[in-house]
Amino acid sequence: MLALVSAARAETPAAKAPPACSAPEYRQFDFWVGDWEVETADGKHAGTNLVEAILGGCVIQEHWKGARGMTGSSFNIYDPGDGLWHQTWVDDHGTLLELRGRFENGAMVLSGETPARGDAKAARQRITWTPLGDGRVRQLWESSEDGGKTWTVAFDGYYRKKT
Repeated sequence: MLALVSAARAETPAAKAPPACSAPEYRQFDFWVGDWEVETADGKHAGTNLVEAILGGCVIQEHWKGARGMTGSSFNIYDPGDGLWHQTWVDDHGTLLELRGRFENGAMVLSGETPARGDAKAARQRITWTPLGDGRVRQLWESSEDGGKTWTVAFDGYYRKKT
């Protein structure tokens, strides 16, 4: 009974702590929130992406639908414990990609490692999301198989909000 009273008291307005995820760092990736059409750098349709703030604004969830039918989703959250953003990506090809990084120089930069699988070598992945002055967002995904000495572009896309 004491536990119920304590829990009820903790939920009263006077006893509430500041809203969760209210620090400014939690808003650093909000520029990516929206319902988007995505094109490659040469203007070809790449897919659509619905990016939503969920769970009281604590998490950003992505719902990707590629032009060739591939679907995937990511969860993105800021962790005040390590001061980094974390992304977990999964898709219908069985891919798991875990990235972490920070907002720096006007862009969100997340990176991580993919293990060797089959014929694919282990590789470092780096994805940069940059808000552009015209309301679009550029996503540049680069991959390195030599520990970051050289990078190749895996995807260069531009997000434009649906009208």
